[in-house]
Amino acid sequence: MTEDIELVMACLTGDADALRAFVRQYQASVFGVCFRMLGHREDAEDVSQEVFLRAFRSLSKWDRVRPLTPWLLTIAANRCRTRLSQRINRPVSAEFVEEPAGADVAVGRHDLAEELQLALERLRGDYRLCFTLYHQNELSLEEISEIVDKPVGTIKTWLHRARKELAEHLQRRGIVPQVSHELL
Repeated sequence: MTEDIELVMACLTGDADALRAFVRQYQASVFGVCFRMLGHREDAEDVSQEVFLRAFRSLSKWDRVRPLTPWLLTIAANRCRTRLSQRINRPVSAEFVEEPAGADVAVGRHDLAEELQLALERLRGDYRLCFTLYHQNELSLEEISEIVDKPVGTIKTWLHRARKELAEHLQRRGIVPQVSHELL
């Protein structure tokens, strides 16, 4: 926490090295959230840049008592929601067309990652955001609650539903065997 404060203070003075260090430290987390929410690399790159620009403009408003990562990821989530709302009938790439259940699919590690990404893209935006923040960014339920401005109970429900929908998608695609829903 002290390191975050020192880095922010250096950024506020206009220290170019501190600004670069800030981006280096948080770019993977910000890009990860943007990519998972938007599903397209170019959009995620664009929005990630917007996130850092907005963060730099608003650093003086950051409450030093609160952790920096959830604050920054809140900006990322909001920018992604804005980008998603601006999309108009974007054509779906042929690579995302779902094969019928029972298709003989040999799945390797790379294929599983692609299938998981496809399944994540099909999730409702709120579910995808919570799933990504929890599993990829390893944030607590309380931090996610703060980012999305919803109660912890809602976050738990969204995580459960996201896991269930992901498992069902992977089962339909023959990627994973049927799993009891009590395990989700």
